[in-house]
Amino acid sequence: MSDTPSHAPAATAAPLLKTPLHDLHVELGARMVPFAGYSMPVQYPAGLMAEHLHTRAAAGLFDVSHMGQLRLVGPAAAAALESLLPVDVIDLAPGKQRYGLLLNDEGGIIDDLMFVNRNYADAANGGDIFIIVNGACKVGDIAHIQEKIGHLCNVIPLPDLALLALQGPEAVTTLQRLAPGVEQLVFMSGGRFTVAGCDCFVTRSGYTGEDGFEISVPAAQADTLARALLAQPEVKPVGLGARNSLRLEAGLCLYGNDIDTTTTPVEAGLNWAIQKVRRTGGARAGGFPGAATILAQLDNPATLTRKRVGLIALERIPVRDHTALHSTDGAPIGEVTSGLLGPSINQPVAMGYVAPEFAAIGTRVNALVRGKPVAMQVAAMPFVPTRYYRG
Repeated sequence: MSDTPSHAPAATAAPLLKTPLHDLHVELGARMVPFAGYSMPVQYPAGLMAEHLHTRAAAGLFDVSHMGQLRLVGPAAAAALESLLPVDVIDLAPGKQRYGLLLNDEGGIIDDLMFVNRNYADAANGGDIFIIVNGACKVGDIAHIQEKIGHLCNVIPLPDLALLALQGPEAVTTLQRLAPGVEQLVFMSGGRFTVAGCDCFVTRSGYTGEDGFEISVPAAQADTLARALLAQPEVKPVGLGARNSLRLEAGLCLYGNDIDTTTTPVEAGLNWAIQKVRRTGGARAGGFPGAATILAQLDNPATLTRKRVGLIALERIPVRDHTALHSTDGAPIGEVTSGLLGPSINQPVAMGYVAPEFAAIGTRVNALVRGKPVAMQVAAMPFVPTRYYRG
């Protein structure tokens, strides 16, 4: 899950917030930009390309402390959260993480999020459902969750936590050096660890397509943790620019670009995130916002008017967000929602929405770039194979 930058004019925008690692970013020579209301590093002196390729080869450290963190506490917390999402929350095992979609009454996506069942057998660990939401959406998300289920469980925002992501094939080598035992986690699981003397909750997940970890840490300890990680030989700092190119190569949606309140999970190709128990015929079918629309689309895909697809340009011309897509005979058929030159494969890649009859792998379409058609082909995603560690 990843979110989009704020586009508010500088003259009228509120003063930018700073993450606990702001001074470290400046010290490291980062170029800072407005993003989700925060001053965030878009890249460091090495540059986006080098940061991207280093993450694919070794380990990159990302500051994602602008994202929102919260807890749901109480015996009804799982059932309450499940009423807002089209996913299986109730049956999620302790210590396991899941991707979720917060929906409006039309089935549109308010936000995508990650949540972990932290109801461990040992009550001293403080059982709860721990949630991470996108930074640009967090104020609205927390208000929405509080309004809808605050009477069923305690909704507790966690503004005093920072969040770091350590991603890449050497991430586990690095982190187990500082937190022995963390290598026992598998993809989409988590637990509490002391990392370089810091009290952390760690999940084996991320948004790059690589093996890696997301580390929630008290804000007061974030600088200590980040410096300890950057002191490891495998690790370099990585900014938001490479985070975006990495997630696009992995075929992962960017909230605000590829999914939003006008997009249903089925149009977005996120059917895998809706477990059978919540679908037609399942033990807890429906019961979430927009269920009638979403279940109808799942049951009868022919009703869809658009589908999200991956695209590879057949010329070396990057095709950017919001570029119109046409059929080869010139008819408008959709739009690119994310696009750039994929550093790992050295080809322009994109994702977007097209009419269903143009969604088959191998279909040729044209992107209209500065008034000229650029040939593209519908391609399978991810563009770069994922390397999650499943044990």
